[in-house]
Order: sequence, then structure tokens, then C-alpha cells
Amino acid sequence: MSPLFRTLAALALTCAPLALSSQACAETLREGLNLNSFVQEGPVAAHVLLRSGNEPRVIVAFPAGNSGTGLWFEKVPEAAEWSMTGSPQAVTQTDPQGRPLHGVTFRAEIRASQLVVRQAVLSSVRVLRDYQGLGTAPAQVLVPGQTQANTLVWARDRLDGAPGYKLALTVEHGSVSGNRITAGADGRIVFAVTALTGEQPLTPYTPETLLTGKAAADPAARAALQFLSYHEKFMAGSWRFNTYFGRDTLMSVRMLMPALQPQAVETGLRAVLERLSADGDVAHEEDIGEFAVLDHMRTGEGQSAAPTYNYAMIDSAFMLAPVTQAWLLEDPRGMAGAAAFLAQQDQGRPLGAALMTNIRFVARQARAFAQDPRWQNLIALHDGMDVGEWRDSSDGLGLGRYPYDVNAVLVPAALDAADALARAGLLDAYASAEDKALLAGLARTARIWREKAPPLFLQTVQPAAARAAITAYAKRENVPADAALEAARRPIRYHAIALDRAGQPVPIVNSDEGFALMFSHPGADQLTIAAQTIDNAFPAGLMTGAGMLVANPVFASPEQQARFGRNAYHGTVVWSWQQALAAAGLARQIARRDLPEAVCRRLLKAQDTLWNAIAAGRSVQSSELWSWDHAGGAYRIVPFGASGADVDESNAAQLWSTVYLAVQRPAPGTGCGQ
Repeated sequence: MSPLFRTLAALALTCAPLALSSQACAETLREGLNLNSFVQEGPVAAHVLLRSGNEPRVIVAFPAGNSGTGLWFEKVPEAAEWSMTGSPQAVTQTDPQGRPLHGVTFRAEIRASQLVVRQAVLSSVRVLRDYQGLGTAPAQVLVPGQTQANTLVWARDRLDGAPGYKLALTVEHGSVSGNRITAGADGRIVFAVTALTGEQPLTPYTPETLLTGKAAADPAARAALQFLSYHEKFMAGSWRFNTYFGRDTLMSVRMLMPALQPQAVETGLRAVLERLSADGDVAHEEDIGEFAVLDHMRTGEGQSAAPTYNYAMIDSAFMLAPVTQAWLLEDPRGMAGAAAFLAQQDQGRPLGAALMTNIRFVARQARAFAQDPRWQNLIALHDGMDVGEWRDSSDGLGLGRYPYDVNAVLVPAALDAADALARAGLLDAYASAEDKALLAGLARTARIWREKAPPLFLQTVQPAAARAAITAYAKRENVPADAALEAARRPIRYHAIALDRAGQPVPIVNSDEGFALMFSHPGADQLTIAAQTIDNAFPAGLMTGAGMLVANPVFASPEQQARFGRNAYHGTVVWSWQQALAAAGLARQIARRDLPEAVCRRLLKAQDTLWNAIAAGRSVQSSELWSWDHAGGAYRIVPFGASGADVDESNAAQLWSTVYLAVQRPAPGTGCGQ
């Protein structure tokens, strides 16, 4: 571990719920019910999570092979609280065949009179994630524990015989009888825990090779990004997403780009290009390690560990060209090496050829609407799927089928970016004669999408109806309404989150205006709508004292409002990266020189309000998302997952929540065109 990394780790302890192991650290910090600690040293990268409450558990997740060990205990009658003595230490042991296993050892204490082991799961984090959510795991990955005096041990090889996993708990204070652990007379149980994986270690970036001097001096964000960054790929988030996600990689690279070293930018782009489908779609998530073995076994293909890829998302394919354009055509560092980057080989194919397959995919997907711009020809979620873009929970789109962000923003942005790459000559070496005809029509196709798609989602609520809805919903949510009612003196306009299968708008005010600000060149009217949506006080708009919400169902039916509560993963909650996306997008638009003065002032006001909200959430900024409550006349941040009513829990380290290293508050006096 480098001295700088040790320093960042120690500093992170003082300012965020993220701690990275070093000899200097003697404590970890909490986020809601979770106690998190991170280690990245030599061949070891591990995230230790101790979950307090009525259902205690221990998770150790490894980026290597997206593997992990988890131990779940039966419910306890009174909430039990974990603490940790010192910090986890990196360790390497060998399995019975002499093969190396890498992991961590640590001491943990819990105040509970008794714990009963429910289940240990040693496998892919995907399996642990499913067990946490569904309570089941494939029978072939489950092994009984062995009791040796006061030590409980679970160990096994990977299903294909490769080096596997081990979890050992030694009760140092208390006693063990079968699967029952009883506290000492003082009500404490103290464990020494060792968790190991045999998966191939990844190659971490060092701080010096990851970030440029432009990166913000934010030790918590730097530490989180460090843990998630490897020369092979970026991890989406920990503990639940310790592997490649296409959308997360592209959005994070785009927003972090000014602060990333060139090699790191190209790691992200290369990871996406290497995982394209044969027809050019962007992979959403990869299945590696034992989850890949399980995939192949389910399909009768034997015990292969060859990675498999999920192409269920419809948004990621339309992000690749815009992010590539930003690097190769807009950043001087990327421009200087554009041709060389595209010429790099992946299994005998140039990256430029892979990019061309994606552009063909984008053009094919866009063709029907360009020929006949009706809602029926928009891009819908895949048949049989109720998710398909970043709001990928079952209720995230309110049962919508045609997402606003994909159709109104990302499709035309992808077409524009592909056109720009073609006009710059970067695709010449990879385009056939047929491709060149396709490329020649991209600008026209983009114009049709840009002009015809957004109006299909535009909603206008007249003042009387808006005020009635705001009054009722504010009462239901027990939040103040005065500022929102003031905003409703004028019609409230916003873009519906999606269209349903009948082409009707799903009337949810939403944060996806950030995509338009970041990837488009909106006109004055569109910019005004975006600024008002972001800036208007909840429940007229999205702004609260806990941050900018990602959804607001004030104008929806009671049934829809129930889907978008503050316990829902994509409900009336705050996602850190969505605030950053809006902030980066506002800065991009404010830099324009063609804006009317009134629009400029409106954008500047929204920018100031948003950055005040971002500052208020600094303590949880590196987390995935958070919820809130309102009491005593003020909003209060509540960690997502702290409530038993929350559908899931937030990751303590999320890749796209580190983007504030590049997305920073503008200096005072920065105005339009500056």
C-alpha cells in the first residue's frame, strides 16, 4: 500500500462512511446499519461489511472474480450492534492443494446475548446478492460448517475445481455449541474472522496513475475511486456490484474525464468495447467467476468459467458514442492519440471496428422512428422486461415502456456523436462502403429524433390543478408546501419519466433532465423546463433540503405515488451521481454563448440551489443513494437501507458517486459563456 493511499485511508475515516485499511487506522465508520471497511493491498482487495440490527450478518466482498463470503444469522429479539477492533489486515493463505487464497482477517464484536447461524454462502457476490434479496442460493454452492473447538469454518473449491473460498470465525469471547453462539457474561461476543477467495487478483491503479492534478482534494471520494479502479476495468460499486457495469463505466468515465489520467479513461472505454455483443450492443453486466460457471451449468454447457454478458438494458448502447466523442474529439489528450487508441487490438479486432459495430446498432435502432416519428416507433424496453435503463427496479419507470432519457436524449446524442466521429475521419478505416452510406444519413436521423421525440413526453399542469395536487401530496408526505405553491403560480412543465405501453405519459417529475443538459444542445425553452424541474421546491419540483430527488409523483395517481415512496430504490430518494450529472450538465450549458440572458439567469439560479444541496449531503456523497425525513421544520438525510421498509440498501462505495472529483462547484462570479 502506497504512503499516499495510507494517508487517504486515514483521512477518509474522519469525513465519510468509508474506511480503507492501513496500519494507522483504528476504526471504521457507519452508514445506517452498515459498518464498512475496505482493504486494497498487494493481491488483496476486500470490502468488509458488518450489518447491525435485528438480522445481523457479515459480508466480505472481493473485486477478484466478483466473489465473496457471507454469513447470515437468525433474527434476534433486540437490535444488535457490531463494532470492529482495529482495521482488517490483508492476508494470504493456501488451500489444501497449496493454491493461494487472498483475503482479510479482522476482529469484530457484537452486543447480543446469542447468535444462531442461519446460512453461510461462499460464492459469487451475485449469489450473495440474490441470497440477501430472496433468501435462496443454488444448492451446489452451499456447504455445511465445521466446528473446531470455538472456531466455525466453511470452505470449498469453486464448482469447476478452481481455488475457492474460505470463511473462519473464532469466538474469542463467548462460547459455541453447534450453530449457536452464546455471549459472555457481559453480553458481548467477540470474533476473529478470516475471509478468503481463490479468484485471480486484479491490478489496481495507484493514486498517481489514476488521477490528474485537476482532481478535487476529497480524500473520501479518492479512496472510494481507488478501491473501484483496476487496469482491467472499473467496479460499479461495493459491496453489491464489484464488477463491470457498462452504463456505470460510461457515465463515470464521462463525468470523471477531466480528472482522470488518459490511461484510466481508455481503460473504461476499452472495457466497454471489449464486451460488445456481436451486433454492437453494450453489455450491462458481466457474469464472471463462479456465477459464470453457474450460467454455463444452467444451459448445459458444462463447468466453464468463460464470462457471460447481460444485454438487457436499452440505454447503454446509446452512451458509448457520446462518451467516445468527448474523449477523442473534445479532450486534447484523447485527440492526440485518437487513431492509435482505435487501432488497439482486442482478440485480433481493432477497437475502432468494435466501435463501428455499435454505431451500426444505434443507426438500426433509430431507423423506424426516423422514417415514421410516432410513439409506437420509439425504443421500448425488451419484451418481457419491466426494467431497461438506469432506473432498473421493477417500479423505477412506473410501469412505463418507453423511457424519456433513452428516447428524447440518448438516441439523438448517440447519432450526433457518431456523425461527428465520422466527419472527423476516425471511422474511415473501419467503415465499409455500405457503412459510409449509413454514416451519411446520421445527421438527418438525429435531427428528426431531436425535434420529434421530446414533445411526446412534455407535460403541462395548469396552476389550479398543480396547486391542488401539491397541497394534497405535501400533506400526505408531511412536508412544507409554501415554496412549491409559489412555483405553481405558473404552469408547471416537465417531461414524463416514460410512456406506457399505450403511449400515455407516466406523470412522474424526474431528474433525467440531467442527461439532456449533459449530452444535448437544448433550446431556450427546454433549458427553462430543465432548470425549473431541478430548482423548484419539492413537491412542485425535485429540490429538498436533503438533496435533489430522482423522482416526484406529485401529479400521479395514488397507486403510482405508492410506487415512488422514499423507501423505493428509485422513488423520492437522492442518488449522488444524478446530482453530479445535473451539476455537470448545468455547467456545460452555462458555458454556451448563445443563451438569452433570462435563460442564463435561470440556469445560474438552479446551479446555485443544486450545489447548496450537494454540499448538504457531503457526508454521504460517495454512497449510492440516500433517503430522508422531515421533522422540526427541516429535511434530514437518512441512509438508504437503515429502515426495514427500504427495499434494498445503498453501496458504501459507488463508482459514479466519486465523480465530484471532477464535477466541482464553479468559482463565484462564473456566468454564462465564461
